Amino acid sequence: MTMTEIQNPILPGFNPDPSILRVGDDYYIATSTFEWYPGVQIHHSRDLRHWRLLTRPLDRAAQLDMRGDPDSGGVWAPCLTRADGQFWLIYTDMKRRDGAWKDSHNYLVTAPAIEGPWSDPVYLNSSGFDPSLFHDEDGRKWLLNMVWDHNQTGGDRFGGILCQEYSVAEQRLTGPVHNIYRGTDHKLTEGPHLYRRDGYYYLLTAEGGTGYDHAVTMARSRDLLGPYETDPQKHLVTAKDAPDAYLQRAGHGDIVETQGGEFYLVHLCSRPLDETRATETGRADGIHADDVRRSPLGRETAIQKLTWEPGAFPRLAHGGPAPAATVPAPDLPEHPFDATPARTTFAPDRLPIDFQWLRIPAPERLFSLTERPGALRLFGRESPGSQFEHALVARRQTEIAFTAETEIDMQPGDYQHFAGLVAWYGRFKFHYLAVTANEAGERVLTVYSCPADWPDARITLPIAPIPLPGEAPVRLGCDVDGAVLRFRYAREGGDWRDLGIALDQSAISDEAGNGPGNNFTGAFVGMCAHDTSGRGRPADFLHFFYEAR
Repeated sequence: MTMTEIQNPILPGFNPDPSILRVGDDYYIATSTFEWYPGVQIHHSRDLRHWRLLTRPLDRAAQLDMRGDPDSGGVWAPCLTRADGQFWLIYTDMKRRDGAWKDSHNYLVTAPAIEGPWSDPVYLNSSGFDPSLFHDEDGRKWLLNMVWDHNQTGGDRFGGILCQEYSVAEQRLTGPVHNIYRGTDHKLTEGPHLYRRDGYYYLLTAEGGTGYDHAVTMARSRDLLGPYETDPQKHLVTAKDAPDAYLQRAGHGDIVETQGGEFYLVHLCSRPLDETRATETGRADGIHADDVRRSPLGRETAIQKLTWEPGAFPRLAHGGPAPAATVPAPDLPEHPFDATPARTTFAPDRLPIDFQWLRIPAPERLFSLTERPGALRLFGRESPGSQFEHALVARRQTEIAFTAETEIDMQPGDYQHFAGLVAWYGRFKFHYLAVTANEAGERVLTVYSCPADWPDARITLPIAPIPLPGEAPVRLGCDVDGAVLRFRYAREGGDWRDLGIALDQSAISDEAGNGPGNNFTGAFVGMCAHDTSGRGRPADFLHFFYEAR
């Protein structure tokens, strides 16, 4: 790779459903955050190659309260645009995602600058998800979203792309609702974005579900309300016919034009672990013998260079629909950012931006940066299975192989109080190295594992409890290499001790459990505290360390 190429993915780790925007020389990508708080990640770049996490705008209860939202519910598919001197952000809060019905509420917030302040939300509708806002040349604004048709029984309840005008003066949708595009035979049509070019309205959609048949489909019309003709090639990008491609599950995209008139498509993708790309012979490591590809990093964001000739549909510059691992960079000055330090220490002003927590808009219920200066204090709340108050602070896994460490100062009162280091995907997919107490009240170290391979998602305890006499802090660590996770620990002044077990990190993935296309986030690693007695007893974390291996 030369300096004139971009290496994919550009946003590694859980960063799906990208919406891209250029404002002058600055580029922004907004991605879904689902049940993680604050909501919506916005990354910034000046060269489309180097990116930094800039802000998360949905940071208060008036904008977002996800208590009770299911795993992979919450914030779906934001759309970021700029018009009339301000930024516009559209998003869904998905309250129910399983079964025949979906409760998907769509909102709009605005801000004078990308870092805010962002407004309280305007409620738009609840007819479906993946909303986007199109600003037409005449100044009118149109909301698009897929519509959920719960009456369909054939498996495809995606009823097409709706379009309705938005009144800025009235702050509401107005006028008739139009179903402008019902998609192709690839089905599951969602993720709409609209562009105006050469006398056409170009409609980009996602199709095929978010598993390994995912795709980006294009259509166009001379009239905003249709009818839309599908691109004869049908899919602009997909890996469904390229099972050996480095990037898989390519779909749900958005297009941006550079200052120099070059076009690029950003899209979600995933990178299955090499050891899970196999086949009927199963996995060589013997941890999990099946032929299911697994992607612990979740759905990431990649970029592809386009050619878009006047009057024609866009095409990938390298030809065909399969996504490329590297693409030519635009003709822009290189603009790298400083690397994030591997070691995180905790200051009283704010939680470091790489970290998030789950669902709740009241972080003071979960943690404090001031009660013990220089430490992150987590208050033990509900169990790891809770959809309400769960004291977990974590960062994304962004590399296939990494090391993570922390140091915990905690005196458990009994076995209902436990805290430690966790590799986390969701309520039924995690590996947890925990300090707790045995029935006699003696401090011990244990492992709780829930690898999502069983229908009842039961917890296993793969080691016998290890005594931790005294009250000194304990260092906790994990080393992940692809599909294998190994925990270790060290007592004060002592060397690291490996626990002697290998856990299946591939289970901490979208595909584990009920298969690809049903889970939408990615692996995290972080710190958590639980107190199922309801007393809220704390645990202090003195630092956190994350580094690629």
